[in-house]
Amino acid sequence: MNGSLKPEDILQAARELPVEDLPNFIGQLETAKATAWARLAMPSNGTHQHDELLGVEAAAARLGVSTDYLYRYHRQYSFTRRQGRKLLFSAFGIQKYIQQ
Repeated sequence: MNGSLKPEDILQAARELPVEDLPNFIGQLETAKATAWARLAMPSNGTHQHDELLGVEAAAARLGVSTDYLYRYHRQYSFTRRQGRKLLFSAFGIQKYIQQ
């Protein structure tokens, strides 16, 4: 842990705090526990970005292909999405594809 609070300090506080302070102490422990669990449940990449859906023109530019090519071969890409008749592409999917 980076802070000055150590697990043994928490245990010592649990043993030595006056009984009337224990409910507040337990509440703080539960808040810390819930916060730690929430952090563990988050994606581990450290960046919490929202995936962006790109139109054909923007996706073609990122992939370095023409829009005609992308319309013709969009089914080859797993990051293709359809919204009705609109053809969209996941920005994260494109980035992952380029990095491979």
